[in-house]
Amino acid sequence: MPICGATNSLSLSLRIMAGFYGRSMTQCLMLTTSFGLCLISTLAELQRFEQPVKANGSLSFLVVGDWGRRGTYNQSEVALQMGKIGEKLDINFIVSTGDNFYDNGLTGVDDPAFEESFTRIYTAQSLQKQWYNVLGNHDYRGDVEAQLSPVLKKIDSRWLCLRSFVLNAEIAEFFFVDTTPFVDKYFSDPEGHTYDWRGVSPRKDYLTNLLKDVDLALRESIAKWKIVVGHHTIRSAGHHGDTKEIVEQLLPILETNNVDLYVNGHDHCLEHISSNHSPIQFLTSGGGSKAWRGDIDELKQGMKFFYDGQGFLSMQLTHTDAEIVFYDVFGKLLHKLNVSKQLYSSM
Repeated sequence: MPICGATNSLSLSLRIMAGFYGRSMTQCLMLTTSFGLCLISTLAELQRFEQPVKANGSLSFLVVGDWGRRGTYNQSEVALQMGKIGEKLDINFIVSTGDNFYDNGLTGVDDPAFEESFTRIYTAQSLQKQWYNVLGNHDYRGDVEAQLSPVLKKIDSRWLCLRSFVLNAEIAEFFFVDTTPFVDKYFSDPEGHTYDWRGVSPRKDYLTNLLKDVDLALRESIAKWKIVVGHHTIRSAGHHGDTKEIVEQLLPILETNNVDLYVNGHDHCLEHISSNHSPIQFLTSGGGSKAWRGDIDELKQGMKFFYDGQGFLSMQLTHTDAEIVFYDVFGKLLHKLNVSKQLYSSM
């Protein structure tokens, strides 16, 4: 285990704990884990991870959201097609856009829902890769600390879930953002639900620090592609529509820092919306299980694709091009998006 700077077993243990639970340490620590994954703590506030690319320098992955229902509501069928596409593309990893366990997150690290909704569902060989997960609002209704706990990684080594973090994949950097604490109604009108706000309070300070951290990480990034992942929508024609708090507080940071893609779940649909003000493409992948036909809020300016059903998306990246494909529950190709870095154009 290579370590930058002098250390001892006690300080090393503290740094590993910090990598899982808290802020990064001032010294550099590299922790090698399965699948060639490395955790790197630096002076930056957000925890950072490393993901190798393919031998040819490209990257392939799947994105799915709003899925954890013990296989019901076609979750198992979506997982089956993910396995097939994952094998075809030889994917490097999987991204989850949150709402990982319904209806109310996990009750603890020993909750059988973890294995019943994750381990026993995504069984295809191609899906035995690292999963990078963010939290959704339903996850906050349970024991949040359970999903963040390294105990789950001991149960299933694919699992990695933090509130916010950065994934460096050489040609691309992914900025995973904890969006649930931004939404006012979860605090002012929780509609009978109990949210686990441990680690978030005081809320104002938490959000201020998070926005500063995301802005800093984006400004310092030299990656060819900047991709932000959050649970909540920024632009959406689905049931929830635009999330005004995210639009007001996070979107300006993304636009200022030339983010290419914002990927989310929350609305149980698949969609693609282009921005009129920046290169950002807004991609919703929230069709991992339950969806509602005809559940449309309003059509949006820049709408390129909307599907009110179940499915997922794939993404293939090179230094200059991105190919994004949306699939339904049967694995049928619904919509393809090609983005060129030189032209910032899509079709």
